[in-house]
Amino acid sequence: MKRFIIEREIPGIGASSAAELCGAAATSNEALDKLPNVQWQHSYVAANKTFCVYLAEDEAAIKKHAELSGFPANIITEASIIIDPTTANK
Repeated sequence: MKRFIIEREIPGIGASSAAELCGAAATSNEALDKLPNVQWQHSYVAANKTFCVYLAEDEAAIKKHAELSGFPANIITEASIIIDPTTANK
């Protein structure tokens, strides 16, 4: 599967309560239950956006998740390479 970064513009998301974020995660999980070819790894929550890391076969699967969950997928970017501090030691 390919790794995708999904930028979602959600005004005020950074001010969400733990209960609201729990509900959002549950909504996403319900959509994922219908999409066996999509896996949510994690998300970063900022003031007015989330940056979500997903594994999927293709961009169409990411768009289908957005449709089923009701969350926008404003920018979808395939991330083909991962680097981290240990990359410098190779």
